[in-house]
Amino acid sequence: MKIGMLTGGGDCPGLNAVIRAVVRKGVFHYHDEFVGFLEGWRGLVEDKSMALDLDAVGGILPRGGTILRTSRTNPSKRPDGIERCAATIEKHKIDALVAIGGDDTLSVAQKLHEHGVKVVGVPKTIDNDLGGTDYTFGFDTACNIVCEAIDRIHTTAEAHNRVMVVEVMGRDAGWIALYSGVAGGADVILIPERPFDVDKVAESIRQRHERGRYFSIIVVAEGAKFSSDGSGAPILQDMGKDEFGHAKLGGIANILAREIEKRTGFETRAVVLGHIQRGGSPSAFDRVLATRYGLGAIDMVHRGEFGCMAALRSNKIVSIPLKEAIAKNRVVDNEMIQIVDGLFEETGVKEAAGQ
Repeated sequence: MKIGMLTGGGDCPGLNAVIRAVVRKGVFHYHDEFVGFLEGWRGLVEDKSMALDLDAVGGILPRGGTILRTSRTNPSKRPDGIERCAATIEKHKIDALVAIGGDDTLSVAQKLHEHGVKVVGVPKTIDNDLGGTDYTFGFDTACNIVCEAIDRIHTTAEAHNRVMVVEVMGRDAGWIALYSGVAGGADVILIPERPFDVDKVAESIRQRHERGRYFSIIVVAEGAKFSSDGSGAPILQDMGKDEFGHAKLGGIANILAREIEKRTGFETRAVVLGHIQRGGSPSAFDRVLATRYGLGAIDMVHRGEFGCMAALRSNKIVSIPLKEAIAKNRVVDNEMIQIVDGLFEETGVKEAAGQ
């Protein structure tokens, strides 16, 4: 078979491991030929491609980013976008397409499937919020990077008796904030699933200082919401949106730091980790998980399981419909929230989050 492959949306540690696994098993076991489309869906819309063979994927396992490059291009926003994608696939005589990405990328894959294209999806998002799968690759790496940063921030916070507010990725789901906050020993963890009252956050910090702990670490997801009544909205960098309709989030750490310092009188600094969370080499866990997804995807192609996504469930790679994967985001569940609540006093995260 001649198989196309692309990576869409934000870059993510482990993308190259998926590409490598698909190509190696496809060549060694199925004698497939591969074409890589460059910069996500833009590669299909504008017919930009490269040959993907064993030489092309040699040595890429530990590399971050993606050799196919990526973009947030949305063919659905263009009058003939889906048709142009289908035409490019036909021009290259592609028998099947492997699309690696999050809910936006896979929503386009679903549209192409409905248009008659044979497509298989692979889940990718460091936010770990894609439906239908237990974990997405890149999440573990991001949490390790954030945890290391928190460990370093701890020492300078303690030395200067400071409150440090660490902003991490997480638009609609607080998985990175929760996991890295717990692993890094944060004193307050704020996530999009529970709007928080800044007065209660400040009070929890004051009480901590009264107990003789003169520094505090707050981990906040970029999509966390200020609120005193549970109806808050996320902080926007600007009013612009990408082609999938997502506003650019960010800046909550700076605002929160200013408000806490104003309410407590404690010196408070903000640290925004930003794209550091995306960069660099994937962790061992993510290399293995991404490889398993790639192997699962190429097997799905040869089983004819089109319009489906490779998913991790109970530590097994299975096939689920794309429709199920993109139906809704996987947010932090109550069980995980209760685990976090158990680490803090009533005046800590629980009350700060409006519970």
